[in-house]
Amino acid sequence: MSRLLRIGTRGSQLALTQSRWVQARLTALHPDLAVELVIIKTSGDRFVDQPLSQIGGKGLFVKEIEDALLAERIDCAVHSMKDVPTELAPGLVIAAIPTREDVRDVLITPHGRDVHALPAGARLGTSSLRRMALVRTLRSDLDVCSLRGNVDTRLRKLDGGELQAVILAAAGLRRLGITRADASHFDPEHFLPAIGQGALAIESRIDATVDLLQPLDDVETRLAVTAERAFLQRVGGSCRTPLAAYATRAGDTLMLRALIAAPDGRRVVRGTRSAPPSDAAALGAALADELLDQGGGAILRALAESGDAG
Repeated sequence: MSRLLRIGTRGSQLALTQSRWVQARLTALHPDLAVELVIIKTSGDRFVDQPLSQIGGKGLFVKEIEDALLAERIDCAVHSMKDVPTELAPGLVIAAIPTREDVRDVLITPHGRDVHALPAGARLGTSSLRRMALVRTLRSDLDVCSLRGNVDTRLRKLDGGELQAVILAAAGLRRLGITRADASHFDPEHFLPAIGQGALAIESRIDATVDLLQPLDDVETRLAVTAERAFLQRVGGSCRTPLAAYATRAGDTLMLRALIAAPDGRRVVRGTRSAPPSDAAALGAALADELLDQGGGAILRALAESGDAG
């Protein structure tokens, strides 16, 4: 008799596409395993008309799914890594991090314009405070606004003329099979991606399920994500703090680039640090300390004093 494995997932098109990919991989790896998807509606899915930074951040996409894991209603869950808090619920673990997709952010405009070619006052939509801050460092004269909803909804607002530009994650577009001739990619070494962007996190209880999921784990992606999430954990920034970190490996060296920014983009503290891959977590923490000392701490204190730290 086949063993059943239940994968918890959000119900969005992108979440289902990601979870079906994991489902197919597990079925191929374990022919005697029956794998089914269980759709769970999260708080982040319910409050689609409010900016994430005002209602609790990306962790809202994870909480109800973790509750289902702990209640044993599901056996594992597929998340976008950038949505996963650095502290998991007790008894849970990121059992596998598959090979990372494209980490870049994509600018889409009606005529494929570069960000510098947009007219002054052009309305640009994005769901991310990080993207908002980074765009403002490039073009302080744009009307940057919060944009929620699934990928199709965001593209409809662009195509319908409500917006003159949107920024989306390349990974999501690729996974959905969406190609746009009017898209241009930001350089990830300068327009730093979100922590964990492009990576999936497969979460489970600490039990025999981990052994089933482990073959999906990619060592190189886990090293990079470990450094990035260690940076996030040490900085301790809230959902209202624009943060970014991007780790790459070259031979025996793991390089981490990171930043802490003010939401208006007027202050951005950047840094780069390298270490052996085996020191990934220490690398992230060390770069966090460096940026906090160089002005990042002052940005966080100013946000806290203004009531914007959330």
